[in-house]
Amino acid sequence: MGLARVYSRAGVGVNAPEVIVEVHVGGGLPRISMVGLPQTAVREAKDRVKAALLNAKFRIPPSHITISLTPADLPKSGGRFDLPIALGILAATAQVDDSHFDRFEFIGELSLGGGLNPVPGVLPVAIEAQRSGRGLVMPAANGAEAALSKGDFLYGADSLLSVVSWLNGCAQLEAVSAGSAIASMHTRDLRDVYGQQQARRALEVAAAGSHNLLLTGAPGTGKTMLASRLPGILPPMSEKEALETAAVASVSQRGLDIGHWRTRSFRAPHHTASCAALVGGGSRPRPGEISLAHHGVLFLDELPEFNRNVLEVLREPMESGRVTISRAGCHAEFPARFQLVAAMNPCPCGFAGDNSGRCMCTSEQVQRYRGKVSGPLLDRIDLHIEMMKPSRMLKRQKSETPESSSEVLKRIIAARKIQLRRAGIPNAHLGSAGVRQFCGLCDNDRDFFEQAVDLTGLSPRGCHRVLKVSRTIADLENEEHIGVQHLAEALSYRGIESEPAHA
Repeated sequence: MGLARVYSRAGVGVNAPEVIVEVHVGGGLPRISMVGLPQTAVREAKDRVKAALLNAKFRIPPSHITISLTPADLPKSGGRFDLPIALGILAATAQVDDSHFDRFEFIGELSLGGGLNPVPGVLPVAIEAQRSGRGLVMPAANGAEAALSKGDFLYGADSLLSVVSWLNGCAQLEAVSAGSAIASMHTRDLRDVYGQQQARRALEVAAAGSHNLLLTGAPGTGKTMLASRLPGILPPMSEKEALETAAVASVSQRGLDIGHWRTRSFRAPHHTASCAALVGGGSRPRPGEISLAHHGVLFLDELPEFNRNVLEVLREPMESGRVTISRAGCHAEFPARFQLVAAMNPCPCGFAGDNSGRCMCTSEQVQRYRGKVSGPLLDRIDLHIEMMKPSRMLKRQKSETPESSSEVLKRIIAARKIQLRRAGIPNAHLGSAGVRQFCGLCDNDRDFFEQAVDLTGLSPRGCHRVLKVSRTIADLENEEHIGVQHLAEALSYRGIESEPAHA
């Protein structure tokens, strides 16, 4: 008879709450019972652990073995508890030294032969283990991912036998290291984009202040081409941003790609995507596209073709930077601080306003098409740009040499440093108090802005967004104060002319 306690961690969204695996071996008929809200994959651990122990030449006592996963009201899923359960049984039967159990956490799925298979979501586990002051023993295949946390006492193992030998002092486990993972460079360059000077300028403003952007124009005017180059002019990710992004990828269905560590994501879901695909969901909640685009770009091409209900779910995450998914058995929260870039045609056929006269859409059809995107969603998009059809493109390609992404990036990094030094966040993320504090206007500029608001009927949210875009434009020009020229440019990006400037 014996009792053992082993520390492990569950996976709930991007969080990894502590789970204590308690194993009691007592009298009674030989069987294994498990309590503590184990889901199907966890209940199946009894068979995997039993086979792994027998194949590794350990003995299983002919007794009643009770396994408790604490806290009891937290649902547990996956095969991550196989290793701590097996170690608990061995410790309760005095087959392994448990002196390290208080200083380490264990996670891993066992094969029937006793090998350790990788499990998803190891990076959040490593981060939380470090915060708790304990080390972590995991499958060797998860080592590179866990090492991104830069924690101490992280060990990888290939089998149950190697872990037991280490605990008994007969062998050493290899400490995992971050290696030399380097962010892959973005290959799409602004140098490839000819013409569209206003759109290029808007893209630069959007990148500098992390503003949302809507591109409207006929097919073939370069909307997708321009949007795909936004990640290449975004400032490098900070250590905190990179860890948050990697944690989301770690718990996603595809897992974390170490080769793209510290690379800003560019997610472009098809317009047939469901609410669950875009926001996240499932019986065991997993992150959706908006969370996978955390600190990156979410590109929605053919915006009106998305289901309106799907688009409406974006409104709250665009403001809060996170999304909460509630199910009957669990509750998960994922970060979703993405930068939205959307593209749409001016009408159903795409050629409204074209001099060729190809557009045969009626005004009712155009209104119905544009009405598929709600006003509240459009109000949350800072920059509205109409892409013009380039004229004499071949001649321009011979005479022009567009700026490269690296040249534009220098200005954007300088402007972003000003914002972080001033408020600690990009301008687009300023709240009402931040707008009042950092986006103040002098009397003459305020009069100009008030005239523009009266003329156009901007909503209070729209006013704040114009002020934040104006602040970004001033930062790009290294100006301490917002001027009329900055306000006029910001107003033009919402389709508003600056007639009040001449009043």
